[in-house]
Amino acid sequence: MRHSAAVWDYRAAIEHTKDWSGMDQVVLRNPQGASARVSLHGGQVFSWRNEQGEELLFTSSKGIFKPPKQVRGGIPICFPQFGNCGSLEQHGFARSKVWTVDDNPPPLHPNDSHGKSFIDLLLKPSEEDLKCWPYSFELRLRVSLAANGDLALTSRVRNIDGKPFSFSFTYHTYLSVSDISEVRVEGLETLDYLDNLRQRQRFTEQGDALTFESEGEDGGTGVEDAEEGTGKFAEGRSEMERGMTGVVAVDSVDGCNNGFIDLFLYCGFIWQVDRVYLSCPNAIAILDHGRKRTYVIRKDGLPDVAVWNPWEKKSKAMVDFGDEEYKKMLCVDGAVVEKPVTLKPGEEWTGHLVLSAVPSSFCSEYFDLERRGL
Repeated sequence: MRHSAAVWDYRAAIEHTKDWSGMDQVVLRNPQGASARVSLHGGQVFSWRNEQGEELLFTSSKGIFKPPKQVRGGIPICFPQFGNCGSLEQHGFARSKVWTVDDNPPPLHPNDSHGKSFIDLLLKPSEEDLKCWPYSFELRLRVSLAANGDLALTSRVRNIDGKPFSFSFTYHTYLSVSDISEVRVEGLETLDYLDNLRQRQRFTEQGDALTFESEGEDGGTGVEDAEEGTGKFAEGRSEMERGMTGVVAVDSVDGCNNGFIDLFLYCGFIWQVDRVYLSCPNAIAILDHGRKRTYVIRKDGLPDVAVWNPWEKKSKAMVDFGDEEYKKMLCVDGAVVEKPVTLKPGEEWTGHLVLSAVPSSFCSEYFDLERRGL
């Protein structure tokens, strides 16, 4: 199998097609049957399937598929802004623009293409973009699918303006999971994070891993228990008001504070979450016990990791998201958020992300090696 992958012609595994609205897409395949689908709308990967044909990325069944509205799911590119804490539209404009195929990109390291099917895309600012963000740039994206099924994204931002500019960047990765209550995120222990549900205040992660709980012990959701003033969550809130730290109830929204009260922390469990972890290791593991699958995220040039799940109340408030779909997804993003990248004229930044999906039984040794950079 390794020999056949080495002589495999990647060009035969790239299909140019269109979606139902006529938007151009590119489908990448590997010899074992894995695939990835990339839309030129936003440069967005919205499908990544393993060799068994199982979808590894979440896409909402209520997603709006008509440009300029981006699909809710997959891997949107957030540039030059993350969230809505800035002057631009939420998550910037790159995800809502039509990209072009880059037929002659500047060379990358040979490892970024050897034995892989890949496509190169390019985004340059339009006159409309320059009115709201007055800097000339080139944003290049290579999406590649390896013989082992790994999905890699490499972005390069070049300043072709006459003045410096700063930006944030995120691969907003929607992972498909069996149930959010079966998920555990490892690699973020003891790290500082910015909590977007608490006006981007800085905290330190206290748990040994991130875990998520879908309902309270009495069968009701934590949101309902706290708002009605009953159960252990109300008791915890009273403790918090006395200066203790058992439970936190705060305003919430994806990106910035916006007036919901539905985040609760109790006994190490997290419910709605919207955080940016800072100065993270280069490998993060997301264990899905329900599917006995582990996602491993490896990254370079992306020091931060954003973690987001809207939970029940916000899910019901979003028109392009199903009421119960929060149980089937978790966003874990390689990101540059806390300290934006600043490029002088002619300078270039590169951010690299690799996603692997492996059986959980194989993950511990694999993840340990990745965290040590072996």
